[in-house]
Amino acid sequence: MTTSTPPPTEAPTEPLPVPEPPARPPRPSRRALVLVVVALLVLAGGVILWTSGEDDPPPDDPFQVGRVRIPPGAAAPHPAAAPTEEARLRAWATVVGDRTDIPTRTLIAYARAEATIRETTPTCKINWASLAGVGRVESRHGQFGGATIGEDGRVSRPIIGVPLNGSPGVRAIRDTDRGSLDGDQTWDRAVGPMQFLPTTWRKWAIRSTGDGARPDPQNVDDAALASARYLCSVGRDMTAPEGWWRAVLTYNQSVSYGQDVFSGADAYAREAVGA
Repeated sequence: MTTSTPPPTEAPTEPLPVPEPPARPPRPSRRALVLVVVALLVLAGGVILWTSGEDDPPPDDPFQVGRVRIPPGAAAPHPAAAPTEEARLRAWATVVGDRTDIPTRTLIAYARAEATIRETTPTCKINWASLAGVGRVESRHGQFGGATIGEDGRVSRPIIGVPLNGSPGVRAIRDTDRGSLDGDQTWDRAVGPMQFLPTTWRKWAIRSTGDGARPDPQNVDDAALASARYLCSVGRDMTAPEGWWRAVLTYNQSVSYGQDVFSGADAYAREAVGA
């Protein structure tokens, strides 16, 4: 269980509200207030739960993401695709990461998830930029609370959400995993860079490396792939406006949330063009 203050968001799941900020340079006393969790459960098997506060972007991110307030279903984010060859992937991720302020290792995880889904669920057509849009809102790409991402894909310290104990703005969800994922044997909490509820994690998680180990919600590779699988379970064709919005709003039933994810995904995809 994390020893830092309760993390930010939740991961893909069903109806969820609340928005999150864009990315821009730091402001002195804001670091600790970057994200205010307002946990809310989602539909059956829901995954994510919270979302952040304030309309300002998280500190330390020079890359500007403006908030696009288009109506749900009006458009899908700009198309994006990552290299499929591992040999080219790191070079691509380094360049795109420098342009977008997404950690290289997290960007690799998003791209690998895209490649896996391209093989297992080709009709979905999810891309790394949409996953990055979610990851930005949920945990600043695994950097919430000052966490960093190791070469093995694990965050340097667990990202664990607030207890879902029925306090104001939070739905009460009794413990479902005996604290094995969230360290709380009384209440459930959202876990990992993509902020999954334990029940949803069990349903959608698989080990990204196929090495036989258990899927780890604190590993960006496993978390990104679980998010992609969840989104594709309802999104069908995520290059189509209807499919993209259906998936993201199932992840969190909040128009503001969907617009924040769209804003990040679209900005990242456009910045990566030509990389």
